[in-house]
Amino acid sequence: MKRQTRLFPKAVVALSRLGENIKLARRRRGITSALMAERADLSLMTLRAIERGSPKVSMGNYMSVLFCLGMQDEMAQVGAADVQGRDIQDARLLRRAR
Repeated sequence: MKRQTRLFPKAVVALSRLGENIKLARRRRGITSALMAERADLSLMTLRAIERGSPKVSMGNYMSVLFCLGMQDEMAQVGAADVQGRDIQDARLLRRAR
């Protein structure tokens, strides 16, 4: 039995936004769905699922599409700033210093 992916509502919204952004980027470049699916080595159904922000599609497939759009470096920046994580780290360092 396959386990179903469960996401928090905000994660669903974020994935939906990502899918919409991918779709808009593809359209801005004048790339058809069929051509994008071919370039990314995906089925048209998988590309459509990505553009809807489906959580059932693997991260690798999302990355294939982003690579074809020349946007792979943007994905690599996710979490790079991590302001909250740095604040937590700084607070721990301050506690240790006392």
